[in-house]
Amino acid sequence: MPSLQKAYPYFLGSKAVFANQDLKVTNKYTGEVATTVAMADADVIDKAIDAAEKSQAAMTAMRPYERQKVLDHCVKRFNERFEELAYALCIEAGKPIKDARGEVTRLIDTFRIAAEESVRIQGEVVNLEITERAKGYTGMYKHVPIGPCSFISPFNFPLNLAAHKVAPAIAAGCTFVLKPASRTPLGAIIMGEVLAETDLPEGAFSILPCSRDGADLFTTDDRFKLLSFTGSPDVGWDLKARAGKKPVILELGGNAACVIDEDADIDDAIERVVFGAYYQSGQSCISVQRILVHEAIYAEFKRKYTDKVSQLVHGDPLEESTFIGPMIAESEAERLENWINEAVESGATLLCGGKRKGAMLEATVLENAPHNAKINAEEAFGPVSIISSFNDYDEALARVNDSQFGLQAGVFTRDIYKAHKAWDVLDVGGVVIGDVPSWRVDNMPYGGVKESGLGREGIRYAIADMTEIRLMVLRNPNP
Repeated sequence: MPSLQKAYPYFLGSKAVFANQDLKVTNKYTGEVATTVAMADADVIDKAIDAAEKSQAAMTAMRPYERQKVLDHCVKRFNERFEELAYALCIEAGKPIKDARGEVTRLIDTFRIAAEESVRIQGEVVNLEITERAKGYTGMYKHVPIGPCSFISPFNFPLNLAAHKVAPAIAAGCTFVLKPASRTPLGAIIMGEVLAETDLPEGAFSILPCSRDGADLFTTDDRFKLLSFTGSPDVGWDLKARAGKKPVILELGGNAACVIDEDADIDDAIERVVFGAYYQSGQSCISVQRILVHEAIYAEFKRKYTDKVSQLVHGDPLEESTFIGPMIAESEAERLENWINEAVESGATLLCGGKRKGAMLEATVLENAPHNAKINAEEAFGPVSIISSFNDYDEALARVNDSQFGLQAGVFTRDIYKAHKAWDVLDVGGVVIGDVPSWRVDNMPYGGVKESGLGREGIRYAIADMTEIRLMVLRNPNP
């Protein structure tokens, strides 16, 4: 069994600094302090931004194959440290060990994709001779790094969602400063240990756990040329309002819906929806929250689904059999317990679960929660799903859209025309046919609309945001 170090540094200007032991990282299942991590203050953040700015020229000068070599080294070392990374994730996030291993696999995938894309950042020849006055003129453009980037990553996927910022930045040639979530900083720090082994220019990266109150420079400092934030909508939109002139990428929340039409394979749909709703204890922004089932199959679906959910194994995330682990904090479990009780008081039916002990909340299924109940209208971000029936497909799609969020949606149908209609009509960033909205592979464009954010992640799409087009026009005086 791997173990944690007694203390971890932060990384300032590519170097490990054991400045203090101020951040206590708890085992989310036992509540005990598992290790400590150094925390940065505003002065350290300022030094990190200065280092990123000063090293940008050297980072820009790296050849694509040199950036690829850095990313390939990360892939190799993450594979070698696979179980260590999974164990740290299990402890700091309370993520069941099977889910933790799955996230490490995705971390490796993300860096591998970035290594491939790092040598595919292409330009284009532009035909300028669209009018007589442009005779003899040729245009061409290339993509150049946008400059130092500010990254703020969340607690729920502390490895892979940080990787979706860091890996494309390296591929694009951007220096960066990363603020990992204070509750789950270990994965990012281990990532820093690996990056420090590479030939990145000195100062090219910093990884700085810090308090939210002390992190204002991540948003406001004009030396940063891009801000990429993943987290809650309230925080994200506030950061955008204060970010100044820099572009902002926001990956925010959701209350994802899944439509199960009458022609769906019920058993297959249940298998996938259970995964989508309760994987990593529902703490995912694309977790299945609202489930709309055609009335012709509703009774069977309800019976089988509730039975399946009630049998999920709760407990110690280090146990191989555990499917539901603790939520990130007892306060979050208490919040969601209150939302469940509020929905029941407002007329919803509790089909299973609903009980809480500390940070552990039972996998819960509600039926017919009122539209305006928090459990329906807001992002639950925990092991809860709500089922209801529909009798008209268009009505179901309208109900999916009747949300402030628009990240992804799932539709189980065998009708190709209905699949295309969902793709046309649903106001979301991604429509997944024959599966849950919780499905994601790390090279696809991923992001939302409405309160779910701005921009798209997925390595190639993130690289586009982290680069700028630089045009060259060439005049031939004797065409």
